[in-house]
Amino acid sequence: MAYLAPSEFVVKMVDAGESKVFMSTRDTLIRSYMAGAILALAAVFATTINQQTGIPIVGAALFPIGFCMLYLLGFDLLTGVFVLAPLALLDKRPGVTVGGVLRNWGLVFVGNFAGAVTVALMMSIVFTYGFSTPPDKVAQFIAGIGEKRTLGYAEHGAQGWLTIFVRGMLCNWMVSTGVVGAMISTQVSGKVIAMWMPIMLFFFMTFEHSVVNMFLFPAGLMLGAHFSIYDYFFWNEIPTVLGNLVGGLAFTGLTLYSTHVRTGAKRGPAAVAASPRRLAA
Repeated sequence: MAYLAPSEFVVKMVDAGESKVFMSTRDTLIRSYMAGAILALAAVFATTINQQTGIPIVGAALFPIGFCMLYLLGFDLLTGVFVLAPLALLDKRPGVTVGGVLRNWGLVFVGNFAGAVTVALMMSIVFTYGFSTPPDKVAQFIAGIGEKRTLGYAEHGAQGWLTIFVRGMLCNWMVSTGVVGAMISTQVSGKVIAMWMPIMLFFFMTFEHSVVNMFLFPAGLMLGAHFSIYDYFFWNEIPTVLGNLVGGLAFTGLTLYSTHVRTGAKRGPAAVAASPRRLAA
């Protein structure tokens, strides 16, 4: 597995961010649509495993299949562009503007949402034989997730909103680490291993991922869950998106960029000689 040093793959992160800012509307929407759809299928896969086995670690261990597929195919998730696009702005790449970054985020959100809702509709048809029968056990399980992670948070008011936000931060700390993991190696095996670990961690810990939720909650509504569209957006999607933005950018993007691209000044021999430990000796 060919390994790239941090100073090398962080430059690739900035390059990727620049590329995404300048990507055409057409390509951005297609790539984000497919990313949302594939991740939604992975969520169906993992929740089905969890419901049928009752062993959450099994679903968590297999969920990264979808994440690896979509990144190897060059598709884009909102959680990834939250981290990559701003780095091109911070690096002062020519032509990269705040407006360009926001445009990329907006288009990727729309594409991810459309792809995830498409799969939500298709799976709702599968679970109910075209809405002609009651939801099966897996569908009821998905509907229950939607209720617990909207109305369950609403019961706690502002503290519930804060909890979603923090869980969103923790989620994209791990997910964006997976995005970076795809850049650490030049070989498929290395990329997959580096992506797999943090994605498994976030899914098992049930942290809040904005794109996964674009599938779970619309599917829950289609399957008769007892919460509203308002509940979904206010008590989950909005704080999750904000948490994903802050967590990914603060804990992954900015930390790697600040220490591997804009590194601090190195200590010279004189500074080392004058250090407190040296003087005490």
